[in-house]
Amino acid sequence: MQQSPDFSLRGAVDLGARQAAAQRKQQAATRASGSGDQTGYVIDVTDESFNADVVDRSRSVPVVMDLWAEWCGPCKQLSPVLEKLAAEAEGAWVLAKVDVDANPQLSAALQVQSIPMVVAVLDGQLVPGFLGALPESDVREWIGQVLQVAAQLGLPGPAAAPPADADAGDAERAAGQAPGRPDAGPGGPGPGSAGPGRGGPGAGDAFADPAFGEAQQAMERGDLDGAAAAFEKVLVSAPGHPVATMGLAQVDLIRRVNSYDQAKARRDAEEHPGDPEAQGRMADIDVATGQVEAGFDRLLDTVGGTSGEERNQARLHLLRLFEAFPPRDPRVTKARATLSSLLF
Repeated sequence: MQQSPDFSLRGAVDLGARQAAAQRKQQAATRASGSGDQTGYVIDVTDESFNADVVDRSRSVPVVMDLWAEWCGPCKQLSPVLEKLAAEAEGAWVLAKVDVDANPQLSAALQVQSIPMVVAVLDGQLVPGFLGALPESDVREWIGQVLQVAAQLGLPGPAAAPPADADAGDAERAAGQAPGRPDAGPGGPGPGSAGPGRGGPGAGDAFADPAFGEAQQAMERGDLDGAAAAFEKVLVSAPGHPVATMGLAQVDLIRRVNSYDQAKARRDAEEHPGDPEAQGRMADIDVATGQVEAGFDRLLDTVGGTSGEERNQARLHLLRLFEAFPPRDPRVTKARATLSSLLF
């Protein structure tokens, strides 16, 4: 057959490259499902695994995404640097490698136009990164900035990351809350009715420690000091325990609100919109009376409208309120995302 004189390969599909990319994608999927080990410091991510391996994981620790391709020379210079830094961090952040040829949907969603491309994901939110193979010192500096923002957001850390096979509602069930119920924290039934000590079906071993029963009984008789002591007892033996942390945060919130002159607190907040202490007291009252998003928004506005120590004070108060809710409460997720945009 005679070839047309204006025949061109421009725009033609490279079937060999496409086949090789498909094979690499299958190999990545096989490694993930075969070994079951997607808890390492470096993981392969595909279109299908992105939500679980990147978005969900980013609720606990920063995820740095390395977008690369087999044919990309600079990618081969940058990837070893990222892998080395991930190993050094020992789980403080996770490196997620994405083969752009093998995962076109993800590449399109991220609007990849040049590689290597590196971005970060914090609590489900995309954080800008860089293009090209930067020197190790520059990469290290950028990752340091990402970790700083993660700390400011109060991400729980690697110990709080859910197991790979965990159900999306496990954290809420472990805290004695109905999965997906945004009214189950402070301002809803509260720790005295749906909080720790009444996990019910699905709570598993979360309440095996008798201290949770002690806390519940103390709450029911109005003994806040006794409830706090019971939760603190659990935290001594299991630092960072999510149920005890949430229960203690709820008790502390009730204590603070009980100590306020609420009418005065409201006046102070209206007269001093930039005062983090005044806004913090009013945010406590908002949250304790069921106006959770209003309380969060009040402190977010304070973070956005202040600087220096005042800004940091409002940020820390907001993180303190987050602790009174299950980690995946949608209102906490939304507020964290806004906080991230204000800080980065």
